[in-house]
Amino acid sequence: MRVLLAAAAIVGLAGSVRAQSSAPPDIILTGGKIFTAELTQPYAQALAVRGERVVAVGTTAQITRLAGPATRRIDLRGRTVVPGFNDAHTHLPPGHLPGHFFDFPQADMIPGPRTAQVLDTVAALAGREPAGTWLIGEIGRDALVDPQLRRADLDLVAPRHPVLLRTPWGHGSIVNTAALRLLEIEDSDVAPLGGTYGRLPDVGQLNGLLSEYGDWAPRRAFSGKIADSAWVRPLKAYGAEALRFGITSAQNMADALPPDQTLRVVKAAQLPLRLRIIPFPMTSKWGINRREWAGVERHPAPLARVDGVKYILDATPLEGGALMRRPYPGQPGWYGKLNFPVDTVRQLLRTALAGPEPLMLHISGDSTASLVLRLMSQLGDDATWRRKRVRFEHGDGLTADLQPRARALGIVVVQNPSHFTNAALDKQHGAPPELHGSFRSLLESGVPFALGSDGPSNPYLNILLAVTLADPKEALTREQAVRAYTAGSAYAEFQEQEKGTLAPGKLADLAVLSQDIFTAPLPALPGTVSELTMVGGQVVYEAKSGAALGQVPKKVPAASPTKPK
Repeated sequence: MRVLLAAAAIVGLAGSVRAQSSAPPDIILTGGKIFTAELTQPYAQALAVRGERVVAVGTTAQITRLAGPATRRIDLRGRTVVPGFNDAHTHLPPGHLPGHFFDFPQADMIPGPRTAQVLDTVAALAGREPAGTWLIGEIGRDALVDPQLRRADLDLVAPRHPVLLRTPWGHGSIVNTAALRLLEIEDSDVAPLGGTYGRLPDVGQLNGLLSEYGDWAPRRAFSGKIADSAWVRPLKAYGAEALRFGITSAQNMADALPPDQTLRVVKAAQLPLRLRIIPFPMTSKWGINRREWAGVERHPAPLARVDGVKYILDATPLEGGALMRRPYPGQPGWYGKLNFPVDTVRQLLRTALAGPEPLMLHISGDSTASLVLRLMSQLGDDATWRRKRVRFEHGDGLTADLQPRARALGIVVVQNPSHFTNAALDKQHGAPPELHGSFRSLLESGVPFALGSDGPSNPYLNILLAVTLADPKEALTREQAVRAYTAGSAYAEFQEQEKGTLAPGKLADLAVLSQDIFTAPLPALPGTVSELTMVGGQVVYEAKSGAALGQVPKKVPAASPTKPK
């Protein structure tokens, strides 16, 4: 098979050069190893850019002949080039409420610190920080589910500070009385649809445990009261970091801020990469606020657009919220739960079927996945649904028996490699054994597949995790991982004709890497950076270490395309 692929690549390379007009290119990159992410011609030596698009791909000799007197010539000197990474699932702006943030770094953050350690830390900080300062900490599953770590316990150690303890994976928080007041949650309040407020037995007083939309909706409302500048700074910092990583597109699940503030912050930040803002409607006790994103500006910045809609249908296996077809190990009778009633899920699908907005659904449990596939089949035919490209964010529960139906309906799965690095995803730690992650099996079943971070934004770390999964049968090759992070992510946002591969006519979004990620030792992958990042044919980042880039190439032998591993 490798011999056939190599032969096909050589044949494709020989006939790949075609310029769209006779005008010389603005930039040529020669003498390198270019991973195009195209299946028919995965590797090349050189490419040419005119304006914002790639106009030719081929050998160094072929591309050099296209250059004119004003063409910028970038000698890659054997470096590896990839399409710009497209993070298909992230949350921006990064960061948290202003205050004192603390966590408990350790080898396994999922079980996390014990309750006594958390309370001791909160007490120490409350004695040191000025009264009224938010104390925001990350805890694990053990503390989240411990009834001895609730509102009253936090009030005892920090009566004058709002305290928010949250999980790193975003499902479940614990707050004290001061925080409840600032979040404007009263004991008599009914939780928003899709969320819960924990209560003390018998008396009904809130115990400080906030779950799902009962957690996100009040926090987002409070974040909206904070000055835009507090969010612009971390968003700009994200943009700078993204360019250093070679990320040229990001798809933002816009849950952090209210819609109008989200757009103001994006305008002010002026990110130099492509940003898809995906509306994330919040809920109230009356239902889903589907109108909150209506009428907003669809293009708030030159490289930003508002597109799609996202809902979270269940939680995760870590806290036992993903809805499963079998009970959780060690928890007889507990299957997890849906955030919304089945009739509400049906209506969300019916609205997506009739309207233009692409639909994204957070789905973790296999019962949730099975339900949604069944409802989709009842509401519309396969061909109509395929045109919609409904996305399963995470899609951990899309097990082998469900994949043929998902493929027929055109489901796109966006997976997140960092979700499969913790020991909580096994029988001993309480998660169903089904949820070990589908990566290669999805590709082999024909289900469109993309990668997003939903965690550490470093794409090379996420590639490492994708190719070293605990289940070797599900691990991707490096080429598969990069394709999922580029071409797959472009398909997941209906942009495969514009970007995702390096081919004539596509946007010139690319990264020149500090090392060959296809051959470097696996442990070295997370240390990769981009030495030159290009968005739409414009060099938007160039590292000092890449100072030699851009010089007129010397007469050196052209690098041959390296056989992929």
